[in-house]
Amino acid sequence: MNLNTIVDVKRPKSFEEIEWRDGHAWLGGGTWLFSEPQVATDTLVDLERLGWPALTVTPEGLEIAATCKIVELHDFKGPADWTAVPLFDKCIDAFLMSFKIWNAATVGGNVVMSLPAGAMVSLTAALEGVCTLWPQNGKPRQVPVVDFVTGNHQNVLQKGELLRSIHLPAASLRKRFAMRQVSLTHFGRSAALIVATVGDKGEDFLLTVSAATPRPVHIRFKKTPSATELRQAVDEKLPPDAWFSDVHGSAPYKRHVTHYLAEQIRAELS
Repeated sequence: MNLNTIVDVKRPKSFEEIEWRDGHAWLGGGTWLFSEPQVATDTLVDLERLGWPALTVTPEGLEIAATCKIVELHDFKGPADWTAVPLFDKCIDAFLMSFKIWNAATVGGNVVMSLPAGAMVSLTAALEGVCTLWPQNGKPRQVPVVDFVTGNHQNVLQKGELLRSIHLPAASLRKRFAMRQVSLTHFGRSAALIVATVGDKGEDFLLTVSAATPRPVHIRFKKTPSATELRQAVDEKLPPDAWFSDVHGSAPYKRHVTHYLAEQIRAELS
């Protein structure tokens, strides 16, 4: 779509060059930005020339630049002991988008959109990712992904603040995982996307509920729970008004499939 309100496109080479004001919008992949009119926007700030490495492997984990393309994450292999890396592809396959869009859409863009069914939100929350945010005036701050998203299309970003990267800790990448996803239609938006990770000996069991709720939710156990313990914990953490109801599934439906899929995951990882 042509954005007929845009009068300028800035291409800074450093964050310090940017003078933010109302009417500016960050441009990463642009797959959402160019999908509908942006009547309040007159200037795009293109992040491409900032030159951030898409993926950086360190002993502490994986640093994913906000500008990392979905296809770059899809092609990532990682160290042999990072047993959770195959979860990347599983979450990417849950996207309601053509594989052709993977070449433009960015990880950061999907996280900043903060939709309940955002597959990169589900992935990075499940692997205990931490966002690095760059405010316009002030020091960078770090916020866990599970706290970054606050609701449907809502997050903690302040005016002009930029998502720089998401760090996935090596400890989470070394865990075993199981994932389940369900949609009302074969290629529809996720009604529930549930992921659990656990240590090799059944310790530190972390269930992440997303898509069925307005924001990702963590439910943690010291060890793999029983079926009864898991069901009780989900109901305690997520009361009836905590579920997200939309055209892709009612709240009671999403609660039901979450219990069903969570038990499948628990059994698989036991």
